[in-house]
Amino acid sequence: MLYDVIIIGGGPAATAAAVYTARKRLKTLLITESFGGQSIVSDDIQNWIGEPHISGFDLAKKFEAHVRAFSDMVEIKMPEKVTEIKSTKCQIGESRICDFEVKTDKNSYEGKSIILASGARRRKLGIPGEEKFEGKGVAYCSTCDAPLFSGKKVAVIGGGNAGLEAVIDLFPYAEEVHIMEYGESLKGDPVTQEEVKKNPKLKGIIFNAKTLEIQGDKFMTGVKYEDTKTGEEKILSADGVFVEIGSIPNSEMVKNFLELDKYGQVIIDSKHATTSHPGVFAAGDITDDPYKQNNISAGDAVKAALAAYNYLLNRAKVTPAAG
Repeated sequence: MLYDVIIIGGGPAATAAAVYTARKRLKTLLITESFGGQSIVSDDIQNWIGEPHISGFDLAKKFEAHVRAFSDMVEIKMPEKVTEIKSTKCQIGESRICDFEVKTDKNSYEGKSIILASGARRRKLGIPGEEKFEGKGVAYCSTCDAPLFSGKKVAVIGGGNAGLEAVIDLFPYAEEVHIMEYGESLKGDPVTQEEVKKNPKLKGIIFNAKTLEIQGDKFMTGVKYEDTKTGEEKILSADGVFVEIGSIPNSEMVKNFLELDKYGQVIIDSKHATTSHPGVFAAGDITDDPYKQNNISAGDAVKAALAAYNYLLNRAKVTPAAG
């Protein structure tokens, strides 16, 4: 079967795209390993519009239910992992119109257009205790979770812009904040460094800190680290830790197909969510858009869905079903 559009992902971007392609009466295939995206680990999301408080698990269920409400137009393949995307049956000419083949770990599918919404995954430390205490002190999104650490002692791992911005996000809530940086200096913008350093809630910056373990019982209680200059192992007691060492876009399946930036993010024209290949659109954390937020991902995915719809009409190979 040749689908009008194949959407890859299960987070807010993929969900929004599927709802809009369905409403445009496009025969849609959504391929995902699971619904929810990165926020599924959050116990209390407070910035999803219309939901003052919702857990990542409950939000994921709502995503899936919303897509399944359009089961007449949207087919879901889950759990499946996309491994490769390539163009096929390309027409010679200025328009460069192609069909696309999407390979997964279970099957292969064909579509007239693609919406990439597979998001990103937080770059993790890969140390003992990190996974055990995720959601129990270990966090990766300060914008999402900073309010949960009101009155707490918190560490931020990472001295780049992301780490410093996390520190700023924490200042209104945490009792005290500590920065742990592997290198010998902070890497963030000088202006941001100044803003961070002048706040009395910043109690310390630990340089040459190689994190070894997240410690705790039911909840985390501290971070074990090595001073790389002296070799001495130490423990910083903390109620929480934000790991801010970057993220990894889930773009491996298009690394030889689309233009990516040096971080592996899909380069888009943000006005129409277009990529370097006609007929392929992208939205959310997989893209080079600088702001990584659920609400932004959903809005950008609506643009991608509408752009895909217009592309298909101009391609003159699809006639939307009546409805």
